[in-house]
Amino acid sequence: MVTARSAAMAFNRYIDRHFDSKNPRTAIREIPAGQIKASSALIFTIISSVLFMVSAYFINPLCFYLSPVALFVVLGYSYTKRFTPLCHLILGLGLSLAPIGAYLALTEQFDVLPILFSVLVFFWVGGFDIIFALQDEEFDRSQGLKSIPVLMGKAKALRLSEAMHVVSAVLVILAYNFGGFSWLYICGALVFIGLLIYQHLIVKPNDLSRVNLAFGTSNGIASVIFGVFVCLDIFLL
Repeated sequence: MVTARSAAMAFNRYIDRHFDSKNPRTAIREIPAGQIKASSALIFTIISSVLFMVSAYFINPLCFYLSPVALFVVLGYSYTKRFTPLCHLILGLGLSLAPIGAYLALTEQFDVLPILFSVLVFFWVGGFDIIFALQDEEFDRSQGLKSIPVLMGKAKALRLSEAMHVVSAVLVILAYNFGGFSWLYICGALVFIGLLIYQHLIVKPNDLSRVNLAFGTSNGIASVIFGVFVCLDIFLL
């Protein structure tokens, strides 16, 4: 996980360095600010990718055989906003590989519950990435980049994000039934759903001042608390 995410983040900074230098929000990033050389970021991406595949090799054969597929998705995401407004869904797809990947690492087989969690992550991440992209709508449009806010406008993009998070909430509940969890899971699920609602209450089409609070803080807290309650449910009950 660490090496795959490191590769994806470094490659994103490398491939977007020219756009980042023009965008006031991202001009302070390490490459446009001159703190890190672009070539260094590319080398770091390659090293992280190799370490990811080596790590997968030592887990089990299936994880190793699928590791190039995972890399293709998480690295390829950085190109997608150049040609499709569905780039948010590609990011969601990349992160949705995590539950399936973890389950394959432990069992070397597929099952319904991790796939259900992966679909949940797909809609959850896609939804909050649309919120994040709201702040770059004007810049993306000026550079010919694609996004849901550019395609639909801020108000309609927020409505789509809300719909995707409703699907996420439904899937959290469905996972409870498939997984045979207890009341601890329900507690974590309620916090998760509550924070999904919260981020949509604080972000408005005409007020993006709390986008970072919604995008980073709210979702970060939601995922950690939900994960803790699920682990408690599994190991204590």
